[in-house]
Amino acid sequence: MPRFVATRPDTGLLSLPWDVPLEDWPEDQLVALPRGISRHVVRFVRVNGTVYAIKEVLEHLAMHEYRLLRDLERLESPSVEPVGVITDRLDRNGEPIDSILITRHLQFSLPYRALFSSTLRPDTVNRLIDALVALIVRLHLLGFFWGDCSLSNTLFRRDAGAFAAYLVDAETGELHQDISDGQRAHDLYTAEINLFGELLDLQEGGLLDPDIDPQETVQSITDRYDALWAELTAPEEFATDEMHRLDSRIRRLNELGFDVAEIDIITDWDGSQVRIQPKVVDAGHHSRRLLRLTGLDVEENQARRLLNDLDSFAAATDQQNEDEEIVAHQWLTEIFEPVVRAVPRDLKRKLEPAEVFHEVLEHRWFLSEQAGHEVDMMEAARSYVDDVLSAKPDEKLALPTPAIPEAE
Repeated sequence: MPRFVATRPDTGLLSLPWDVPLEDWPEDQLVALPRGISRHVVRFVRVNGTVYAIKEVLEHLAMHEYRLLRDLERLESPSVEPVGVITDRLDRNGEPIDSILITRHLQFSLPYRALFSSTLRPDTVNRLIDALVALIVRLHLLGFFWGDCSLSNTLFRRDAGAFAAYLVDAETGELHQDISDGQRAHDLYTAEINLFGELLDLQEGGLLDPDIDPQETVQSITDRYDALWAELTAPEEFATDEMHRLDSRIRRLNELGFDVAEIDIITDWDGSQVRIQPKVVDAGHHSRRLLRLTGLDVEENQARRLLNDLDSFAAATDQQNEDEEIVAHQWLTEIFEPVVRAVPRDLKRKLEPAEVFHEVLEHRWFLSEQAGHEVDMMEAARSYVDDVLSAKPDEKLALPTPAIPEAE
């Protein structure tokens, strides 16, 4: 019998044909989902309504990645959720088979190649690279050395016009108390090499805009990384009568989506100069605030967009001085939930609710510009569903039981 190592086991997984090599599993056992490029055999299965990714790999690599993903999960890093490892597999002839790493499929996520059915435009490439760089920075802040940074080892979710990136392959990773400059440089070098090959592959397949130069594009990774890393971690000096610069630094970090949990403040011998350095920077500033106010758990840019609409609602209803939790509940029930309810059941797998709301806001602005006056939110939502959402591809495999009642 194979051995199942897991923290939250799904007993339905035990009934799968673990005595058959993964590449030989029958199609009726699998779920058809787009897969990224991988050196290992990867398949998707659905068990008791949940979709899992299963990867066949050597036992020591499977155990290493499983434990590392569990550590990253505890640190609330943007990575896939580990489920378990299957070891001691034997085929029907008694011959050993490689072990299996099981992770939970990240809903509404896609590998980078599956995001596009036509030519990859320059702005889309830039958004993907920005998301990848932000992921690398977040992991480095946690002390994580990736060792194999690439678009192929990343999953992407739409995030209010941008993308949010998640680590999906941690096989070569290491978690340290602090990451060294050499390790950070190695990850950036690896990212450049891998991304260059991926862009050349897209170019060969006719999926890359002719205006995109792969060499020039990959050379921008380090500059983007250095700018974000410096903003988050670099020390800053100013005079004691310029203490407003401390507040400005914190506001800039908040705008980037980070909270400062700790700052070192050092004054010189005569107290005329102050030196500050952020020590602990936590990602998710806007998403944490939105979760506290509304209970909505969304990506960072989505949260920023929803909070902006919440602020506009407060101003439009003359409630700027009211308790923000009361105003947030009113916005949730009168604005957000009705828009989400306007999406028919058969279209709910197109995009997640927060992304739908963001796109309705964009569509409303477009309609208002055309009409020359402010278009009603629900009118914009109905127009968006009919004219935009219905033509989009599904980005979710299965529908959960909706928390909000369906439209009549």
